[in-house]
Amino acid sequence: MITKNNYNKYVVLFLISHLFIWIIVPSVTNSNLPLDTIEALAWGSNLDWGYSKHPPLSAFAAEIFYQIFGSQDWAYYLLSQLFVVFSFFIVLKFSEEFFKNYTFGLISILLLEGIYFYNFTTPEFNVNICQLPFWALTVLYCWKGFKENKTIDWLLFGLFAALGILSKYLFIYLLVAMDIFFIYMIAKKKINFKCLISFIPFLLVLLPHLIWLTEYNYITITYAFRRTGLEDPNFLSHIIHPLIFLGKQFGILIPFFVMFLFIVSKLKTRFDFKDKKLLFLLTINFVPIILMFLTSMLMGVKIRTMWMTPFYLFFGVLLVYIFQSQINLKKLKGFVSIFLILFIFSPFAYAYISITQTDKRTDYKGKEKAYMVKLYLNGKGHKKINYIIGNEWLAGNLCYHLNPRPTNGCNIASWKEDVEIFTEKAIVVFKAEDLK
Repeated sequence: MITKNNYNKYVVLFLISHLFIWIIVPSVTNSNLPLDTIEALAWGSNLDWGYSKHPPLSAFAAEIFYQIFGSQDWAYYLLSQLFVVFSFFIVLKFSEEFFKNYTFGLISILLLEGIYFYNFTTPEFNVNICQLPFWALTVLYCWKGFKENKTIDWLLFGLFAALGILSKYLFIYLLVAMDIFFIYMIAKKKINFKCLISFIPFLLVLLPHLIWLTEYNYITITYAFRRTGLEDPNFLSHIIHPLIFLGKQFGILIPFFVMFLFIVSKLKTRFDFKDKKLLFLLTINFVPIILMFLTSMLMGVKIRTMWMTPFYLFFGVLLVYIFQSQINLKKLKGFVSIFLILFIFSPFAYAYISITQTDKRTDYKGKEKAYMVKLYLNGKGHKKINYIIGNEWLAGNLCYHLNPRPTNGCNIASWKEDVEIFTEKAIVVFKAEDLK
């Protein structure tokens, strides 16, 4: 049994262990940062309120770390893990609103190590990772606002909801789920219209990005639709894509459920749909997934697996809450054993794949290529690079690895020609085949 006295020790041990393992392993086994992280750094070199693929928050975060640490790869693995570990912490604080037993709260976050979104894929800082803390904070302050109806909680709910959308537009699925919950509760007269105050920080924070969107003809929204395969729909897509989506979700959750089965005596419980806590947990966990499934079915679009990264943050809290009367704490040692196996296996699997497979993006010799470019430019008499033009991978790597960094950063553009244009003001990425 976990007591109040040792609860904090176990929490800190888990969070610190996760943090350092997932900083050290990719730092040692990868030669280069992953694509999405390089892309975020390239965008961050020219800060704006949006980019061709995504809203701006992931670029803002990457640029802050670049200004502090420069081109040190470990720093961006640290950045990613800070987002993950902080999300775990928020989920834990949320669980304290639901459980009097400290053990149940800790089990809720340990279960997340059974979902590979929260370990194996986390070294790549991207928009999916960037959503995690804001997803968790939005849920936490939505619940606090609903429970206590304090102005500060509703204002924070609006703030974190806006930051979530500035991370990735799929965040809207969580907000739609919450809107359904609000409508139900307002109809039952169990919540008042004070929650509408959350729109003030929500709209204020989003306003610069909305203005940017209109100025750039909604380019990020167009990109999002292209990624789904919406341009080439057919009748079978409305059947095949949603079925594939469901199959992947069950597959992803297998280790999670294996862990959970080790701690319960039997899967039997009663659902009290008058229980506000249960209704809230069911809404935030299942409604966003149902909405994604309906999107795939009605539009016939592909749902990429990694898009689901934040959707399962509160699955542990939900299952523990539903089956708390069936949780057998005498089986805690078996549960911890399975947790440790997964906790250790995941970084070992990552390291093995990283070392044995030598054709990945993380094997790219970015520093060497940047050094070659610098020597070439020095030979041409060019001492200063003002900016770089090119695609997110080639130009992004040069912008990240060149020392000093190009004055005006990296301009992402499709550049198909082999060109050599060097002036005192600019460098255009040259001879693409030389940089592969």
